[in-house]
Amino acid sequence: MITRIAVLLFSFSAFAQDVPRGEALLARRYREGETLTYRMKGVNENWRYELQASGVVKKGESGKFTEEYAWSKLISDGKAFPLSAASQQFRQVLSLGPEKPPSMPNLAEVQPILIGPITDLMTFYVDLWLANRTGKLTHAGDHAYQKLGMPASWADGNYVVLGEDSIDFDMTLTNVDRSNQVATLLVRHVPPEEPAVHLPAAWMREPVADTKNNWVNVTKRDGKFVAAVGKETFDVQVKVSLVDGKILSGTMENPVKSRERDCEDAAYTKCGDPRPHEILRHIEIELEH
Repeated sequence: MITRIAVLLFSFSAFAQDVPRGEALLARRYREGETLTYRMKGVNENWRYELQASGVVKKGESGKFTEEYAWSKLISDGKAFPLSAASQQFRQVLSLGPEKPPSMPNLAEVQPILIGPITDLMTFYVDLWLANRTGKLTHAGDHAYQKLGMPASWADGNYVVLGEDSIDFDMTLTNVDRSNQVATLLVRHVPPEEPAVHLPAAWMREPVADTKNNWVNVTKRDGKFVAAVGKETFDVQVKVSLVDGKILSGTMENPVKSRERDCEDAAYTKCGDPRPHEILRHIEIELEH
């Protein structure tokens, strides 16, 4: 997930060269010193968790605004989970300013249990930032499609020897509620017509679902491999304040429908029978008042 986000941010940096004229409907209007507290709830297959991100708006010497978040109050499977001193001191810096996409933080010192929530919060920000960058979403029903055109990898070369997905962004401004000053944005991360993932074995190219396979994950254990391939999507819905552009709430549905096999060789040709494996992640964030 970390490398995947890094690749997306690298790809989006090209948009910073072409700032749309005028202010987008969902543009963030910052106020120095403003505080924001988000409560996140998540389900990742069998793991359930809750935690809090507490932020403050800061203005740098260049005049650019950022939101700086500290993470706390982690509850894992119904029990309080203590955060290390390093995790408590970690600050996640995000921004919806139009100059460049939110940047990847240094996650070297945080506990692994925090990496998913940190990158998921960034996904909400990246999706809203990209939607604003299109300059096309101003009325309910407006739609924009952004091709990414390159695979994103999370392989570490040790446990995960091959891990990639390939997605495009299908964005729709589904509702503009002027009476309550709230807009609703839907960003669907969808398989491209021609996914760019590397599928080294012939059986991996057989579609698992209703599109070409855009997700592959191969793990190594005791000299053998568990190879899985299939379809991954993200549906991200964000409610945004029309007053100042801050995120009021968001939901993320991240299903993967895959087929996996136990393989004896690194070419993934000497494999056992396939078995279905479905993964579902559900994430919610809400701004506390």
